Amino acid sequence: MLLLRSYLFALAFYVTTALFLVLGSWLLLGPRRWAMAGLKLHAIVSVWLLRVIAGTRLEVRGREKLPKGAYLVVSKHQSAWDTFGLVPLFRDPAIVLKDELKWIPFYGWFCVKFEHILVKRDKAAKALKQMIADAQSRAAQGREIVIFPEGTRQAPGAPPDYKPGYVALYEALELPCVPLALNSGLFWPRRQLVRHPGTIVVEFLDPIPPGLPRKEFRAILEVRLEAASQRLVEEGQMSLGENK
Repeated sequence: MLLLRSYLFALAFYVTTALFLVLGSWLLLGPRRWAMAGLKLHAIVSVWLLRVIAGTRLEVRGREKLPKGAYLVVSKHQSAWDTFGLVPLFRDPAIVLKDELKWIPFYGWFCVKFEHILVKRDKAAKALKQMIADAQSRAAQGREIVIFPEGTRQAPGAPPDYKPGYVALYEALELPCVPLALNSGLFWPRRQLVRHPGTIVVEFLDPIPPGLPRKEFRAILEVRLEAASQRLVEEGQMSLGENK
């Protein structure tokens, strides 16, 4: 039944995504806010399909901690789920993504339309400067800046591999930073088709105020984020055990 439900969800998810991209292609010609509304609707439908078909629910904690206006979000990244499931949790997110995604038909075109922050990772110094400039521009519009500091998906419980880009953004933006812990990789494992029943938990931690020294900020964020993520992973593992 687990595999059957996983296959059914995969079929529903990819068909729905293709329909949103193709039938919604006219949004590429409209205002950005229309395209963002389409992005959020796709995410809401996908999260609903995951719950109804695969039995994977979503719980969000700490929303009351989110600042008003623009802020920086530094999030763990365990699963492809994170790239869409987090979107409806924000007003108008600008997500830091790798630049090569823009060449994917429809999906990449929409990444440009959403005015996400696309980074050319092979040109480190120039890419960092451009990322900061783009983030400052998006923040000036009151948008949330979302970055996955490890750059790629990491298995739940894997040793952390933080890249320095998030620290540069914190210093340049001079905005509160919200660490975001999650355990999505337990239920939507990377490089696997199986989707496990249970509850994905996303938790916003206490905001870190702007202006802290680089080393202090980095130590606070990584300690808090790793501790919270490990706690959520352990909680999720118990949930997985109960559903076997």
